Amino acid sequence: MSSTDSITIAIASDHAGVEMKAALRALLEGQGRTVLDLGTDGAASVDYPDFADAVAAALADGRATLGVLICGTGIGISIAANRHRHVRAALCHSSTDARLSRQHNNANVLVLGARTTGIEVAKDCVAAFFATDFEGGRHAARVAKFS
Repeated sequence: MSSTDSITIAIASDHAGVEMKAALRALLEGQGRTVLDLGTDGAASVDYPDFADAVAAALADGRATLGVLICGTGIGISIAANRHRHVRAALCHSSTDARLSRQHNNANVLVLGARTTGIEVAKDCVAAFFATDFEGGRHAARVAKFS
């Protein structure tokens, strides 16, 4: 049992990630997790930094403990998210990336690319990310330097 089992997860995407966001939200809710969906909800073009900011705000004000962000490649939205000092957003392409981002980097936001990552790999990343706790120890001092 992970310490992430009873937390609220903020999830958001730009227009490219709407379908993946919906699938991952359903997966998380199906596991009994509380999900705060911060948009977007349609195919109309939107600006990914706005959604990175929304998840960062939810983490800052305590509405959520961890987050998931999705854009076309995951690159832009991860750059935007990591501009916030309290955010440690990790762009992941495998469950190994997701697990290690939590274990070693205490990542608090999982980032995925809807155009570069298949839905099954994305689901594997979500499973690994939310099943893994921060290892601390030798990693704690390094992570402290992030913020």
